[in-house]
Amino acid sequence: MKLTILGGGGFRVPLVYGALLGDHADGRVTRVVLHDVDAGRLRAIARVLAERAAGVPDAPEVTATTDLDEALGGADFVFSAIRVGGLEGRADDERIALAEGVLGQETVGAGGIAFGLRTVPVAVDIARRVARLAPDAWVINFTNPAGLVTEAMSRHLGDRVIGICDSPVGLGRRVARVLGARPAEAWVDYVGLNHLGWVRGLRIAGRDELPRLLADPVLLGSFEEGRLFGADWLRSLGAIPNEYLHYYYFNREAVHAYREAGRTRGAFLRDQQAGFYAGVADPAVPALELWDRTRAEREATYMAENREAAGAGEREAEDLSGGYENVALALMRAIARDERATLILNVRNRGTLAALDGDAVIEIPCLVDAHGAHPVAVDPLPGHATGLVCAVKAVEREVLDAARSGSRAAAVKAFALHPLVDSVNVARRLVDGYTAVHPGLAYLR
Repeated sequence: MKLTILGGGGFRVPLVYGALLGDHADGRVTRVVLHDVDAGRLRAIARVLAERAAGVPDAPEVTATTDLDEALGGADFVFSAIRVGGLEGRADDERIALAEGVLGQETVGAGGIAFGLRTVPVAVDIARRVARLAPDAWVINFTNPAGLVTEAMSRHLGDRVIGICDSPVGLGRRVARVLGARPAEAWVDYVGLNHLGWVRGLRIAGRDELPRLLADPVLLGSFEEGRLFGADWLRSLGAIPNEYLHYYYFNREAVHAYREAGRTRGAFLRDQQAGFYAGVADPAVPALELWDRTRAEREATYMAENREAAGAGEREAEDLSGGYENVALALMRAIARDERATLILNVRNRGTLAALDGDAVIEIPCLVDAHGAHPVAVDPLPGHATGLVCAVKAVEREVLDAARSGSRAAAVKAFALHPLVDSVNVARRLVDGYTAVHPGLAYLR
């Protein structure tokens, strides 16, 4: 089976390959094709994968190419993990937003909109090529903003594109662990949009144990989201929010922390990864060892500004091991082998949430089999959550309209309607600032 990874020179690709190395069953991936626009990054990651595969006799064969059509032809699965504009673009997104006093995070608020505006046209082109060159392939989208990009691709691929994220998986794992349950034995009632969802229940042997967690301040203080949001606020919500909701519930504190930081997350990753890729270019440097050290630092500093603003402390060791690669492998197994699984995924709504239309991509538990991912029926969201979800989905639709039409007015509207952008004039200045630095936004007129 052939797996094509778009963005194959990306730093997290070795996590995916590591998961594949542990799969020895029939029907597994035997060939991996890495595609990237940067040949140097491809060579670096290929070195890491080769060292990781050493001693594994049935390791999937790895090839690399900068030719997109060659990479896609005959693929059974396509992982889309691209970053249009690179980490320099992410750093610019953050810098320009923070100069206006608003959030520049890559998936939330102004930064997420800017990233989406330059990514959607590229993702749509990829979707069209997949439909032409590999019509039977399943596309698993890692590309951020994951929900928005998955919805853009679904307009050309239908249900054959599925978005994944490790954030709800990590949240469910932490809640189950605190409650003394094995994550595999717990049913997580989670619903929302990507980076905008809530755990509303966690059933163990048919019993919802979340009320027990919410009633116990000691338990609430023992895991990351409990410390991040605070016990009182979680009890008020009656749910455990995805960590990215900290940007909404504590926006002023988050923006202050980011403005006070010596450099933004994007700038940190840009500099860190530049050092990694430069180091791996030296044949004498052990590539896998350098990658491991760099990844450990990356994971430990994840959302550090938010944790500092909340006094949440350091990340726990169990949360430093990744996770999205395991979701991807479980999804592929379920489809390729009809090994039925329940996974939290980004898929089309199909009437699951009455407040949104059927084509809106949401993040929700799905039953997965050989025919794809099927969203599970869930209870409606409470009013406050429904309002936030509908507002952000409306912004996503304006981004899709701007990307389709090239309308600068639609882009301004997308920024101005976002809950974390507080002025139409700020929205206009953001569009001016982003179009000035991003060649990928030259289409806006």
